[in-house]
Amino acid sequence: MPQHEAPEAVAALHRTKSQLATVPTLDLDAIGVLQRAGVTERQPFYLGPDGSYDLHLNRFFRDLPNWGVRSENGIDGYASDIMLQCRFLHEARGGKSIWQIDSEDLRAYKYARLHAEDPDDRITGSTWTRTLAALDKWVKWSLDAGLLAEEPFRYVDKTVMTPQGPKQVRVNSESEPGSRNAAMKFLPYEDYLLWRDVGLLGYLPDGGRDPKWRGRNGERNGLFADLLVCTGMRLREAASLVLPELPPLAQGRGDVHLSPAVTKRHTPRTVFMRRKVLRDLHHHVGFERDELVQRKVAEGVYRWVDPFLVRQANRQAMVVVGKRRAWKYSDLGYADRLRLMGVDTGVRPTGPLWLWLGEDGQPLSSATWQSAFRRANERCAAFGIEFDVHPHTLRHTFAVHMLGLLLRQTIRAMGMSENRHFTSAQIKRMLIGNPMRKLQLLLGHAHEETVYIYLDVLDEAQEIVLSALAEWDEQSAVLDRIEVPAEVSR
Repeated sequence: MPQHEAPEAVAALHRTKSQLATVPTLDLDAIGVLQRAGVTERQPFYLGPDGSYDLHLNRFFRDLPNWGVRSENGIDGYASDIMLQCRFLHEARGGKSIWQIDSEDLRAYKYARLHAEDPDDRITGSTWTRTLAALDKWVKWSLDAGLLAEEPFRYVDKTVMTPQGPKQVRVNSESEPGSRNAAMKFLPYEDYLLWRDVGLLGYLPDGGRDPKWRGRNGERNGLFADLLVCTGMRLREAASLVLPELPPLAQGRGDVHLSPAVTKRHTPRTVFMRRKVLRDLHHHVGFERDELVQRKVAEGVYRWVDPFLVRQANRQAMVVVGKRRAWKYSDLGYADRLRLMGVDTGVRPTGPLWLWLGEDGQPLSSATWQSAFRRANERCAAFGIEFDVHPHTLRHTFAVHMLGLLLRQTIRAMGMSENRHFTSAQIKRMLIGNPMRKLQLLLGHAHEETVYIYLDVLDEAQEIVLSALAEWDEQSAVLDRIEVPAEVSR
């Protein structure tokens, strides 16, 4: 059910919530209707300015996973971009709907977004690229569904250089030149520690405790950020971990096997966490999280709608009540993991299997982490520390520092001194090949060329290559265990 709108008519985006689907006065299985229609929890849906439900546009949102947009963040981003376009058409283009859009409307929207009078309202070229990706995806889907007679926008063929040579690609004529080549943003590790301690943990910039700090989830949020920065996991991958996937503390090597059901392009991979982070995770689970779950079980809050009741679970599979075979984690997507509930021998709830929980004992969504990072940025800004950190920024931080570590290993293997100064060309020659492919595997990229962007950062920060974070040396043995196949698909 949607929230109440302001008196003025606006196009708005909402999300489904199963708890609101019960209508006591009607003999209607609303939850069953939603499930049969393929509607998941927090599924975005669009309501027009008059409150009407655009059946076809909302079907497009539900169909996005079948068109290559599988992550919750990706679906939310596409839905938000489409909604803003709908709002612009209604308010600035004579009340048009998206089904009436043409190239002139898109050009006007581009100008309004990129050249707004207020600098705070302007978007970057990369954000505009994402907007076009959402609109172009909608066009392809609508043509396939027979809802558009022809393409509403003009497309042009351009020649671009790829690692395999020149290639013809078809692009929207309103694409912003060079927007895909924007500088990669990363946060030096020393700056990360300052941002984490001040923004998430509530310290003062001088290292002292802030007596005004009232954050109740600082340790949990700081631990989540540490997990991202030491493994290179994407937000959705780290956010959807379940308890049995946590490596045993006694094992000591901190390997996390990411399921293809939650990774980009459904490609499984293994990442490794530092022993300190693994130890902190087990402490969080055994104390803070366990106390929260026991309290919520006693309060009887775990009366979920249609949960998956798990009797037993290990790192390979789990036994679910009423199911004839064990479930593998590779079969469990984001929405399924949200429904996993541990039970005892009497089938009484013992708590969610979702690793990250909120104060109410319920699983945290990816959007909650985005909000936590935004508040951390705002807190840092209040102290004059201007950091714009997002979860993906920490993935870049991991990549840059891991690249430095890989380079040090290469230098050692060649019998050279680590203090020797290398030119940019020498650095690239040493890195292209096995070390770069190792980094590709750790990050889960489909193409080795994708990680070449981090070489530009090394060109500008020679000290990163020379220092390479001594505290990460413990990962050297882990890197040696990464098997690089003879052939990697490009």
